[in-house]
Amino acid sequence: MTTCTSRAAWVHLLRRLHFFIGLFVGPFIFVAALTGTLYVATPQLENLLYHDTLHGTIDGERQPIAAQIAVAERALDAPLTLSAVRPALEAGETTRVMFADPTLQASENRAIFVDPVTLAVKGDMTVYGTSGILPLRQWIDYAHRSLLLGDMGRLYSELAASWMWVAALGGIVLWGFTRPKRRIKNRLQNTRRVHVTLGWCLLAGMLLFSATGLTWSQWAGGNVDKLRAGLGWLTPQVNTQLHGGEMMAMDPHAEHRGHAGGMMQHVSPIAWDRIDAVLNVAQRGGIDATHLEIRPPRSADRAWTVTELDRRWPTQVDAVAVDPQSLTIVDYTQFADFPLMAKLTRWGVDFHMGVLFGLPNQLLLIVFGLALCVAIAMGYRLWWIKRPAQPLVSPLQTLTQSWLALTLPARVVTLVVAVAIGMALPVMGASLLLFMAIDWLRWRSAVTQSLSRAAE
Repeated sequence: MTTCTSRAAWVHLLRRLHFFIGLFVGPFIFVAALTGTLYVATPQLENLLYHDTLHGTIDGERQPIAAQIAVAERALDAPLTLSAVRPALEAGETTRVMFADPTLQASENRAIFVDPVTLAVKGDMTVYGTSGILPLRQWIDYAHRSLLLGDMGRLYSELAASWMWVAALGGIVLWGFTRPKRRIKNRLQNTRRVHVTLGWCLLAGMLLFSATGLTWSQWAGGNVDKLRAGLGWLTPQVNTQLHGGEMMAMDPHAEHRGHAGGMMQHVSPIAWDRIDAVLNVAQRGGIDATHLEIRPPRSADRAWTVTELDRRWPTQVDAVAVDPQSLTIVDYTQFADFPLMAKLTRWGVDFHMGVLFGLPNQLLLIVFGLALCVAIAMGYRLWWIKRPAQPLVSPLQTLTQSWLALTLPARVVTLVVAVAIGMALPVMGASLLLFMAIDWLRWRSAVTQSLSRAAE
C-alpha cells in the first residue's frame, strides 16, 4: 500500500470526501438553496396574488366569529369537519375558517375566507401547516422539501441537510491544510479563492440550515426528537385535559409541524356558539397577539385552545386552554417560560423560514441562498479545472485507501465517529457507504483499463 505522512493522509481523505459531497450531494444542496430562496422571496408576491382573498372591509363593526363560521359552512358543497379558525383581529383582514378535508394531504386544510364585517365569502383554497401558506408557496415548499415527489422525495432534502455541515466544515479544514503560502493569481487559484471566501462567509448559515433542516427530515428527525426529549428540550404544550387530567406530553414537532387534516373529531355546531366567549377569556388571560388560532376540543373531556401565531421578533407563541363550560383558563404556556433550547429551536426554525425578523430576514436569506448556489458552481468549476487528463489508478485516490493510510488511532476514531453519525443520520450513513462503493468500483475499472492497455 502506498505510504504517506499523517498530514498527507488527512488531506487525501478530506479532499476525496469533499469531492464526493460536492459531486453527488452538491446538486441537491443547490436545488434546496434555490427553492428555499424562492420560498422566502415570495410572501409579498403571494399577498399580491391573493389580495382580494386576504383583505376585506376596513371600516365597520366585525360580526361574531360564530356568524362567520356559519357563513363558511354554507359555502361548502358538502359538509366538512371544522378544525380551526384564525379570526381577523386587524382591520382589513379576512377570517380563515378551516375544515379538515379527507381529500387533502396531511397538514393541509380547506380554508374559507370570510369578510368579518360584511360576511361575504372572499375565497376558498387549500392552506398548509401552522404558517398557513397559500397554494403558490405551498407548491414551492413541496418542491423544497421533496421535489414534488412525496415522502420518497424527502430523501433529497435530508441528504442535503445531512451533508451540508460536513461539506462546510470539511472545506474549511481542507483549506487550512492546503492554502498557498503566497497569493497566486491564475484561473485555478482565483476560482478557489472565490469558493473559499464564500465558504467562510456562509459557514454559520450552512451549519444553522443543516441543523434546522434535519429537524424536519424523515429519518434523522426522529433521532433529533429523541435527543431533545432526553435532554428536556421539547416545546411545552398546553394541557387540554379537563377534570384534573394529566398534562399533555411535550410536542417534538411543535416548532414546525402543520395541522394534520382529518385528525379533529366532529364538534357540535352548538359548541361553536361559544367561540367568541372563549376568545374573550383568552384575551383577558394574556393572549394579545393579533394573529392567533382557535381550535375546538378533540372530545368532551378536552378544552379549547387559543394559540398565538406571531413568529416575528419578539416572538408571540403563548397558548391557553379554556374550559368551554365554565369559561375559565385551565392551562397556560408562555414563550418566556420555555427552556432555552426550545426557544433557540423556535427562533432557528423561524429564521430558516424567513419570518423571524420580517423583511431583513428575507433579504438575508435571499443573499445567502444565491451565494450558496454560486459557491457550489465555483466548486464544480474548480473540479473541472483540476480534473486529471487521464484517470488516476492510485488506490490512495479512493476513500477506503485514503482512510487506511491514516494512523491506527485516527482510523479507530474516524470509524467510531462515522458509525455514530451514520446511525444518528441514516441517510448520511447509507450515502457514505454508496460513495465508498462507487469510488472503489471506479478505481477497479480504471485499474482494469490500465492493465489492458499495458497488455496491448
